[in-house]
Amino acid sequence: MTTFQLGETGITLEKKGIKNIHLSVYPPDGAVRVSAPYYLSDDVIRIFIIQKLDWIKKQQAKLRDQIRETPREYKNKESHYFWGQRYLLKNLTCEGGSYVSLDHKHIFLHTSLKMDSKGKERVLESFYRKELREVSERLINDWVSKVGVDLEKFYIQRMKTKWGSCSPNKKSIRLNLELVKKPPECLEYIIVHELIHFIEPTHNQNFITLLDRHMPKWRSHRDTLNKLPVRNEKWKY
Repeated sequence: MTTFQLGETGITLEKKGIKNIHLSVYPPDGAVRVSAPYYLSDDVIRIFIIQKLDWIKKQQAKLRDQIRETPREYKNKESHYFWGQRYLLKNLTCEGGSYVSLDHKHIFLHTSLKMDSKGKERVLESFYRKELREVSERLINDWVSKVGVDLEKFYIQRMKTKWGSCSPNKKSIRLNLELVKKPPECLEYIIVHELIHFIEPTHNQNFITLLDRHMPKWRSHRDTLNKLPVRNEKWKY
């Protein structure tokens, strides 16, 4: 892995046993990473990046403008999100196992009196993970037949730089746990996006055509997802 500058833009380049160049701009600060086949020369890769500089700068500007959550402290009346809706946290003391419940306005966090913020974070994350898995499973079961692909496994993970990823050779996809905080249509868009990558690995015109066919409103869902607040943390690459 090497790094170099193109004007004011820093680039991280990694050569792999792949067929095509992959260019990504990562949150929160717009870091640019390029994966390229071993057989391509550095000069060819530089020309490719130069041709994409305008696109890179637009993506970096979007990331700079995206709202970020303040760090969560798990105190009463703190805002938390679930399926795109804002809830106020209310801590309740309980004996025995910890759990989460909701009404139309609140997320109730039932924990022991001695539990610290890290423990409360784990309790809420466990609730989020369970809910995301249940909804994702229903959507995936519906969409694998519509797209016409074979999926064997899906995983829920905290992902630093992506909303989702796929491994067609392993017949699996991975979904970012943060999707449980976004409107359900955003999760559905990511699932369809990753399943279509089983057919078309790049974001070329064929990929766009397939997305348009299966989910005509995908651009609206993507824009909604990109405008919503994102987790406030220092991401590593």
